[in-house]
Amino acid sequence: MTVLVTGGAGFIGSNFVLDWLAQSDEPIVNLDALTYAGNLENLAALEGDARHRFVRGDICDRPLLDWLLSEHRPRAVVHFAAESHVDRSIHGPAAFVRTNIEGTFHLLEAARAHWQTLAGSERESFRFLHVSTDEVYGSLAPAAAAFTEAHPYQPNSPYAASKAASDHLVRAWHHTYGLPVLTTNCSNNYGPYQFPEKLIPLMIVNALAGKPLPIYGDGMNVRDWLYVRDHCSGIRTVLARGRVGETYNIGGCNEMPNRQIVQTVCALLDELRPDAAGPHARLITYVADRPGHDRRYAIDARKIERELGWRPAETFDTGIRKTVQWTLDHADWVAHVQSGSYREWIERQYGKQKP
Repeated sequence: MTVLVTGGAGFIGSNFVLDWLAQSDEPIVNLDALTYAGNLENLAALEGDARHRFVRGDICDRPLLDWLLSEHRPRAVVHFAAESHVDRSIHGPAAFVRTNIEGTFHLLEAARAHWQTLAGSERESFRFLHVSTDEVYGSLAPAAAAFTEAHPYQPNSPYAASKAASDHLVRAWHHTYGLPVLTTNCSNNYGPYQFPEKLIPLMIVNALAGKPLPIYGDGMNVRDWLYVRDHCSGIRTVLARGRVGETYNIGGCNEMPNRQIVQTVCALLDELRPDAAGPHARLITYVADRPGHDRRYAIDARKIERELGWRPAETFDTGIRKTVQWTLDHADWVAHVQSGSYREWIERQYGKQKP
């Protein structure tokens, strides 16, 4: 029994791999292209662990996908691999179309070909789990009801549009070809190993360096915040017990504006790493809003609780404290990510090798 994970060296994917192998002896084949946000340092604890097979490769490489599936015959594919930063999608949408849409297409076709070779219980139990985002649903008015799985798709950024397209492909491959799929749409993740371009890790590392803490617009854009290990437990639950063809929203039940998030980070740093120059909130700086910035997201996660019994274990207060403390305890990881030195090792190790 084996599971194929795509994007397992990224933020959410690496947390999933670490949590999976902390709770199970079922091996993982981990396929990741190691673009800028893919970091094998996230998986250093698994060095020498025979349960973890890492392969550097691209989900658009169909021959590689076919070989991996025939060689390892996984019982499931868990698909994290994606370009995921809205700001980057605004400045360079082509990469998002290629990875999120074309890559998902190639993975679906490879998984379908693999599934069709299976028989009996192996065929019956195979699953393709697609990890997506709440951004496909668009923006909510302040008093509007939270996103349910039936909410219409209204993506407003190139990133959201590319993920929406991938969700539609997954649905179509189930309804047209019978591929046994599951889709999860999560809210904003935070926690260990998050690349410091996203709001929370950026605020932590900038505050520690005494740099400005930039907040878009008036800082009242609202998100639901989900601790990454809660997200991983939700995915494991859906993989184990989710109904084939269904979508499950995974949320943290922590809806709050960006301004409050940054103020909370500053208060924790004042407590855990005081700055002689004064409170960290002095560094907050409001900057011009980004194009197409959705005002509010909110996840209604009652379906996964009702059908599968899943709820997040962390409140925002407990999760953000763990996140800030982890960052303080892993200064070397942060330094390597900020300097780009983690990329040098990757290139030495993999740059001239064909996976």
